[in-house]
Amino acid sequence: MSTSEIATVLAWHDALNAGDIDTLLSLSSDDIELGGPTGASQGLPALREWASTAGITLTPRRMYYYNGVLVVEQEARSTTDPAESRIVASAFRVVNDQVISTFRHETLELALSSTDLTEKDLVSDS
Repeated sequence: MSTSEIATVLAWHDALNAGDIDTLLSLSSDDIELGGPTGASQGLPALREWASTAGITLTPRRMYYYNGVLVVEQEARSTTDPAESRIVASAFRVVNDQVISTFRHETLELALSSTDLTEKDLVSDS
């Protein structure tokens, strides 16, 4: 297990949730790949646009890790309706303490199957 990679992803979440776009960008590679249910994009300008307009906070819950890939179960809350939440999951790849890709999935099961991670890769159960 790499505490550095996990720390990077936790700091990425903290920056996103605090609206600290500069820190979020510094934790991400120049050509970061972003994906989710509505499509995919690439690069820091795309990340800046998404983080500035998504209106979402993602609170990490269970985390799974193997060989530079993390799957994070997240409690997603809209900033316009913080009382309502749902559980989603995102897959991250981290290289040299920078997020090089993140793909959001509608369920933890989908995120785990897309990365070939399993329950044996659980590292944190919040």
